Amino acid sequence: MPSAVRFGVNYTPSEGWFHHWLDFDLDSVRADLDSVAALGADHVRVFPLWPYFQPNRTLIRPRAVEDLVRLVDAAAERGLDVNVDGLQGHLSSFDYLPAWTRTWHRRNLFTDPEVLDGQAAYLRTLAAALAGRPGFLGMTLGNEVNQFSTGPHPDPDRATTEQIDAWLTRMLAACEEGAPGALHLHAEYDATWYQDDMPFTPAQAARHGAMTAVHSWVFDGTAQRHGRTSVPTEHHGAYLIELSKAWAEEAHRPVWLQEVGAPAPLIPAAHAAAFTEATITAALDCPDLWGITWWCSHDVSRDLADFPELEYGLGLLTNGRRPKPSAEVFARAARAHTYAPKPRTTALVVPADPAARSHCAPGGVVFEAFFRLTADGARPTTVLDGRAEDAAHLAARGITEVVTPDEVLAP
Repeated sequence: MPSAVRFGVNYTPSEGWFHHWLDFDLDSVRADLDSVAALGADHVRVFPLWPYFQPNRTLIRPRAVEDLVRLVDAAAERGLDVNVDGLQGHLSSFDYLPAWTRTWHRRNLFTDPEVLDGQAAYLRTLAAALAGRPGFLGMTLGNEVNQFSTGPHPDPDRATTEQIDAWLTRMLAACEEGAPGALHLHAEYDATWYQDDMPFTPAQAARHGAMTAVHSWVFDGTAQRHGRTSVPTEHHGAYLIELSKAWAEEAHRPVWLQEVGAPAPLIPAAHAAAFTEATITAALDCPDLWGITWWCSHDVSRDLADFPELEYGLGLLTNGRRPKPSAEVFARAARAHTYAPKPRTTALVVPADPAARSHCAPGGVVFEAFFRLTADGARPTTVLDGRAEDAAHLAARGITEVVTPDEVLAP
């Protein structure tokens, strides 16, 4: 078990947001990274915008790749490791997809042979450019790319679970070809765990890549249903960490809480520090946690138009690089946390059938039972229904008690 958990931030440039790639200013990036390092963070997750880096299927812009390398090197100079997301994809309510996949050139992101060739070449190129650089952790395929695969996206690139499995396998292999041995993974938003018809499945999330990534946002119905100071809201990140373990084939597969933030107005600015502290404390009580990466580093500038209101204030730092109260909470945890969680010995049974994922969503019986147990101090984890009587599996995970949602929620 590690003696410490990695603490980092999702890097949102203070000048130009992710459009800074168009006018890359290394001095501005360095100032941003100085303000991140001052929080005690040890890593950042960074986001090339796919259309800016690969505007044509056979053109990956050398200057853009060079700028990414310069950013990674600048981070390393400040003691910050870097994970790089490839296919952006989707960020803060905006889609960024290259023109060679849309409108007159409309081709499926997950199944079209030429698109797949282009994506694989792009991921391989980025990984190869960064291979061996000090501080380069590895690639994440993209940010929440599952949102393109079905509703509620207004124009989805529909695919079957089998096609998604093939896509994940090929794209992760491309990253490995570019940077052998690095920590390559994929990451989706919580519809993977909650939405019955999502072709990206929990099993894929927990079995493909170097570790499992979860993204925790309490605007998914959790805070609306239960309130900002409730057990479900304050432990939502911990819930997703433990929920993911039901599908993992390795007893102690690492889990990365790769995105978590305090979204207004459900989490008002005056409560953001308390929410940050509660969320981090709960996550640190989860065994096999690799890291916590807060969304995000810096606020979005009010000079930029059309973002949802909540996006403007999610930073630990203001747009002027000043720390907020939530940054002080984060910094204390990053510098002084201890990580020695006891095993979670009580396991809640969850259905393996991906068509029953809504049981795990806010209001579902698994969700509600998990937080009933949490409120009672039971520190639950989860186990698939098909493994609930597998003595070897339970023993490997330290589970000594198995309960069903019906048993927990019975009057």
